[in-house]
Amino acid sequence: MSALDIWLVIAGMTVVTIVTRSLFLAVGDRMTLPARLQHALRFAPAAALMAIVLPDLLWNQGHLEASWTNPRLMAGIAATAFYVATRRMLGMVIVGMGVFTVLRLWG
Repeated sequence: MSALDIWLVIAGMTVVTIVTRSLFLAVGDRMTLPARLQHALRFAPAAALMAIVLPDLLWNQGHLEASWTNPRLMAGIAATAFYVATRRMLGMVIVGMGVFTVLRLWG
């Protein structure tokens, strides 16, 4: 790619980002979403988080490893169980990192 191509791509991405992010501000209250769509959009942050976190938990050293020997997966399960039981975010991070560190050093 030439320097001109790179700058054109950057400019295009800038325009697309500005238009898509400002669309909701420009339209404002003039457009209402259907109730079903509003309800479905409530799950978008959780789905995005799972799309980011789950591959990292399941992939170990370049291949899919959904077994008990995967320290990332076990740490994720332990952290999730701790959070479900206590609803403490900081504790979840500490438990997850602790389990991951112990399993990584042990295994």
